[in-house]
Amino acid sequence: MKYWLRKDASAAMMFLLPSGVGFAMFYLIPFVMGAFYSFMDNTVGGHFVGLNNYRELLASESFRKAASNTFYFSAVSVPLMLALSLGLALLLNQSTYLRKWLRTAYVMPLVVPVASIIMIWQMLFDWNGSLNAWLSHFGIARVDWMKTDAARVVVVVVYLWKNIGYNVILFLAGLQQIPKDYYETAQIEGAGRLRQFRSITLVYLTSTMFFVVIMSIINSFKVFRETYLIAGDYPHDSIYMMQHYMNNMFMSLDIQKLTAAANLMFCCILLVVIILFTLERQHRRYME
Repeated sequence: MKYWLRKDASAAMMFLLPSGVGFAMFYLIPFVMGAFYSFMDNTVGGHFVGLNNYRELLASESFRKAASNTFYFSAVSVPLMLALSLGLALLLNQSTYLRKWLRTAYVMPLVVPVASIIMIWQMLFDWNGSLNAWLSHFGIARVDWMKTDAARVVVVVVYLWKNIGYNVILFLAGLQQIPKDYYETAQIEGAGRLRQFRSITLVYLTSTMFFVVIMSIINSFKVFRETYLIAGDYPHDSIYMMQHYMNNMFMSLDIQKLTAAANLMFCCILLVVIILFTLERQHRRYME
């Protein structure tokens, strides 16, 4: 038995070795080097300066603006993503007309590259774009979407459009694992739809919901791609995100501030993930 266990373990290690080497080369080692450089005054022949780079970073007005915009975007978009994706999943889980076509429609944004259709979004939200033409037709004043605070609305809409399909799939998988006997029993005992949703659906979707929240938060910190393609290097102040700041630091070769900002963002995401996993573990113990 020990021989077979050792043999299986050796085979598993051999299969995992290529992935482990790739992960170490492209993720782990660069991350450790970045964390190391954030405490140096130069990447070549530098000296240890402690937390000086972090102090300069926190004193930077552009960094504070990028951090506040990023957290504001996450605080708004993640709850919206959670509510909309859960509502659509509940709708698609029913015997809805054209249900299969609707499922395909929500999945399509996942397989379509953002860069290939970003011109459509630009045409839609431009000053002379389609949306302003419709507003003018109904007697509503035009909105300069990308050069005012309304740019936040555009980025939130693009983010929801791109990521909502993935969350709908996760919620649908969770809904289909809930035994229908629970709902039938609740109906016999006189429980209404709201009581069934609160006492059955939400309870058994808690694990899925925690995972969806974690992925939504991580994706909200990666919204730079959409914002960059729509508004460029220096967008309106309301959509100047953390990755805009890090990209500008990279272009100016300020590696110390770049790595310090990346480490702070990593620590914030890690803290949120740890809190969510702790809550999920407590909920799982409560359910047991």
